Amino acid sequence: MRAMILERVGDPLRLVERPVPEPARHQVVIQVAACGVCRTDLHVIDGDLPDPSLPLVCGHEVVGRIVARGADASGLPLGTRVGVPWLGGACGHCNACLRGQENLCPAARFTGYTLDGGYAEYAVADARFCFELPARYRDVEAAPLLCAGLIGYRSYRLAGNPVALGLYGFGAAAHILCQLAAHEGRRVHAFTRPGDLEAQSFARSLGATWAGGSDEPAPEPLDAAILFAPVGALVPLALQAVRPGGVVVCGGIHMSDIPGFPYRLLWGERVVRSVANLTRADGHAFFAAAARTPLVLATHTYPLDQANRALADLRAGAFTGAAVLVP
Repeated sequence: MRAMILERVGDPLRLVERPVPEPARHQVVIQVAACGVCRTDLHVIDGDLPDPSLPLVCGHEVVGRIVARGADASGLPLGTRVGVPWLGGACGHCNACLRGQENLCPAARFTGYTLDGGYAEYAVADARFCFELPARYRDVEAAPLLCAGLIGYRSYRLAGNPVALGLYGFGAAAHILCQLAAHEGRRVHAFTRPGDLEAQSFARSLGATWAGGSDEPAPEPLDAAILFAPVGALVPLALQAVRPGGVVVCGGIHMSDIPGFPYRLLWGERVVRSVANLTRADGHAFFAAAARTPLVLATHTYPLDQANRALADLRAGAFTGAAVLVP
């Protein structure tokens, strides 16, 4: 099979030929139909996330069909279309796992970081951490649901029950969550890079009540704000925008340092919290919501051997929506 691999942090990915992987007991082999390109992939490649398992096949928004199974990979017949998310495994018996926070398991394994991912023609994954995908979405459309959708949904759940919701950064995750929140009757306010009129128009087309630059004041006090842009300087701005008792959720796995800010911005029982990965419970809840919500997925496809160009375009903000590799 062909695969795009990271051999050294900071280097471009390299196209290689590898044997098709064999499944272990709980694993399935998936013929990859599509794999999303995520900002977290940039964090892995750039070294923002330490100690990736090199050489590494990146990619954790994997969509494909099962072509082989291990002896104990029951419940998913051959030919089943599945998605493979960022969380690739957890121990199941530590305190975090037992209290329903397998995303915080100290032995957790992550697709496209500590496990090989989907920038390849075939991938292997633990069947217990795969999801069956709603039939209403085609392969390319389903790919960004596996991270942008899932992490966005966990962020959304941890934001409480906001009527007025701010989304800072309008990329792959926000364009999915905006639709879901608007469909549920919430007033969504989209904050983009200052002057990015294209992204602001895109947000309004997906149901945002208001869209403007991150340097603009919110049009009303927000019940919650979710930050998808990995920019620490947005945290004080979001705190200033939320009402007393409001929540600011940092949805990224990596963010630049948060600058100092006056205590009065936090006072009034405002909350700042982070989101770490996802749980399988998040996935089942999100895909049930996605099955009943007519989400429009904006995607830009690239052939597998153009993964470096897709990553460069993502870094440059050259498109709205999500990039997807198609082997």
